Amino acid sequence: MQQQANHIVQTLKSKGLRVTPQRFAVYANLLERSDHPTADDILMDLNQTAPTSSQATVYSSLQALRDVSLVREVLLEEGVCRYDANVEPHHHFRCRCCGAIADIPWDALSDVDVHSLSTKWKVEGYEVTVHGVCDRC
Repeated sequence: MQQQANHIVQTLKSKGLRVTPQRFAVYANLLERSDHPTADDILMDLNQTAPTSSQATVYSSLQALRDVSLVREVLLEEGVCRYDANVEPHHHFRCRCCGAIADIPWDALSDVDVHSLSTKWKVEGYEVTVHGVCDRC
């Protein structure tokens, strides 16, 4: 436990971030999750153990972590921003029945030929979202 806490502190510092209790808690929470939570999900989770976080603090922590590429925003449904501490390239699966989200390894899908797209676009990256029904549904 202490080793992971030290790792989080060092990671935040290496990115030039001040280590605040709230930022530490938000990042630690995301590192433990694979469900791609919303900011409100994180807030509810944090306030179950120590009800001292505010929505504004969680949002500002997430923005700071995103700005230094420690987390990324995942937009899998309209109007809902989810967060992922897995910043390595990967795709997502979303169950249309229960809403579960799972990571798909980058190399599990064939490469997309971005060079065949319109020359009007300068493609900087892509990710694929696969929709369907999970094995629990």
